[in-house]
Amino acid sequence: MQSPESAGFAAGPMTVPGDLSHMVRTSEVPRVLVVDDEPLIRWSLAETLADQGYVVEEAGDGRSALRALSETSAGFDVVVLDLRLPDSNDLRLLSSIRGLRPALPVILMTAYGTPDVIQRAIDMGAFRVVHKPFEVHDLAALVAQAHTSR
Repeated sequence: MQSPESAGFAAGPMTVPGDLSHMVRTSEVPRVLVVDDEPLIRWSLAETLADQGYVVEEAGDGRSALRALSETSAGFDVVVLDLRLPDSNDLRLLSSIRGLRPALPVILMTAYGTPDVIQRAIDMGAFRVVHKPFEVHDLAALVAQAHTSR
């Protein structure tokens, strides 16, 4: 019987067409943290992003968001953050996130964004500020932009 090398195949493990188990995974599935105290918004974003291939973790308040950012070994690729939460209604949570993960893109959502708050958020490193209400698919496209900007 002929060896794979003598039959014109490169040396190394043989693979069967359609068998992808030999491939080394070079990138992880993108992970997004959605932080909002409104369950319907979290659910809508999580479902839409999951349909687009993201792994989504949800947090309903600032404390849970910081815990997820601190404890998750896999890390996140993007954070979608509501400005007003039960335990945070200013830019301090954004500042804390920037301190933990300076390069992590954060998309800030707000129904209460004054021009001053929006400018300060951008100055603090927010990727974008989105006004509520918004189209979920538009925000999903923005998440994709933020992810590829890394």
